[in-house]
Amino acid sequence: MCVLLIEAFYGGSHKQLMDLLQEELQEDCVLCTLPAKKWHWRARTAALYFMQTVPMSPNYRILFASSVLNLAELTALRPDLGKLKKVLYFHENQLVYPVQKCQERDFQYGYNQILSCLVADVVVFNSAFNMESFLTSIGKFMKLIPDHRPKDLEEIIRPKCQVLYFPVRFPDVSRFMPEHKLAHFEKVTGIKRNGDAYQTVGLPGQQKCRALMKTSDAASKSGLCEAQPRLHTTQHEGLPSSLIAVARLNESEASESTNPCQEEDKQHLTFNLSNILSEQDYQQRPLHIVWPHRW
Repeated sequence: MCVLLIEAFYGGSHKQLMDLLQEELQEDCVLCTLPAKKWHWRARTAALYFMQTVPMSPNYRILFASSVLNLAELTALRPDLGKLKKVLYFHENQLVYPVQKCQERDFQYGYNQILSCLVADVVVFNSAFNMESFLTSIGKFMKLIPDHRPKDLEEIIRPKCQVLYFPVRFPDVSRFMPEHKLAHFEKVTGIKRNGDAYQTVGLPGQQKCRALMKTSDAASKSGLCEAQPRLHTTQHEGLPSSLIAVARLNESEASESTNPCQEEDKQHLTFNLSNILSEQDYQQRPLHIVWPHRW
């Protein structure tokens, strides 16, 4: 498997996501980026730039890009990329992104995102609100076209959509924990400290994730335990399962019949720390507070 990662606005959360994916995929990916400047021009012209700079390769299987890129333009300019499994990730959407006045909303940016959804195979949003606000705004947005408006676009796009919460890698806070809590945490999780940091390679979800990411294309074609993309991911699954969800997108085109390996796949691939900790144990964990908003 080889994943082509394309980020037209390589900064902030866009960069964090691509860096995490690249770290997990390691040699199984190619990352192509543009600096996080002048996002308006990135949205307008990035496809033409990537047409010339993305290297040709017969090994690509998945194209993963954020919605800043006009995926429709890129796949038209590079038919070889159009044949890949195309995954589009929405950090935000231009149909409801705040503007001071409605007249200031540039129609082209939202239109580009709708076109990208139409050519993508899977459309991923970082929250249910982001997904629903985009999908339910398509009809109203397209009414801005004076005549000959396209119809039923929401119905076409919605089946491709799912929520994949943004993966967060928490910093090591073990230096703030008293020794008795550190010892208890190691006992119940099996995670051992290495100096001042924890070694997380023992996490079953992380091991499964990396194994999945490195699975050869031959295994995918065999049809064994071929996972189907889920509509939603569990909010508390965390980084390993989020990346597993991306790995699951590398599926061959199979029938819609139920796969007998699916349930087993879910049970073994999803690592949720709360499942192995009792209520008392769970309270021993360090508290993390996520502030998912702009400064």
